[in-house]
Amino acid sequence: MAENCLNCGNIIAENFCSNCGQKKFKRIDRKYVIDELQYSFIHTNKGFFYSVKNIVKNPGRTARAFIEGNRVNHYKPLLLAFVLSGISALISFKLMHFDQIIESEYSKQNINKDFAHQITVFLSNYISIISLLSIPLLALFTKITFRKWGQNYYEHIIMNAIILSYYTILSIVIVYPIMYLFKDEAMVFRTVSFLSMFSMPFILIWFFKSFYPERSIKTIILRIILLFIVLLIAFMITIVAISFVYVFYLAMTDPEALKVLQTNQAK
Repeated sequence: MAENCLNCGNIIAENFCSNCGQKKFKRIDRKYVIDELQYSFIHTNKGFFYSVKNIVKNPGRTARAFIEGNRVNHYKPLLLAFVLSGISALISFKLMHFDQIIESEYSKQNINKDFAHQITVFLSNYISIISLLSIPLLALFTKITFRKWGQNYYEHIIMNAIILSYYTILSIVIVYPIMYLFKDEAMVFRTVSFLSMFSMPFILIWFFKSFYPERSIKTIILRIILLFIVLLIAFMITIVAISFVYVFYLAMTDPEALKVLQTNQAK
């Protein structure tokens, strides 16, 4: 039986309003709540694990398919990156206690213990947000590097969210267990951590080659090299800018500290 939509007033002939998507009125009862919970749980987990599976198999092809419109079964990439970063922080800082290992390394290097503790606490609490905020910035650099290849800035955001998701999955499944296994071997622990970051260029080459299968591997490698050059230049500019701001801040608030800093640099 047709009835008017309670949201927009349009006549509903089936289960949903063809104008705004509002579901046909049904009184909330036990069955309604059970159905909603069941749908939400199954749909969310199906989308999450479906996306993780496809990203593990081929992140570049998954990103290409999502951008071209194959999205119905996928978890939203930005949300996926956020959730995976949270899981990564939970495993590394709360379960495997990497924060204690890092603080111990800092203390061996005569780095202030309280400062080291504050850094690790900050990272463990805000790593998901930091990762999410880094995606638009990285998207800007990949957009610059791969300009005129057909994707706009916002599509590069999705691409970088999937790249970050893949790297996080790799860390959770492979890197963290190895690091935990050698947590008492400082040299091995640092080496594994370094190698995981060193894998990023290879991940990027694989990702963009899969995303742009029509492009040659040589062209992809040259673009990735260009990307790291752009990142290095941006990093150096950022360091210089921060240094100028810091010096200016000292000149305005603590001239004596500025003199000490200048004396140390002269030595």
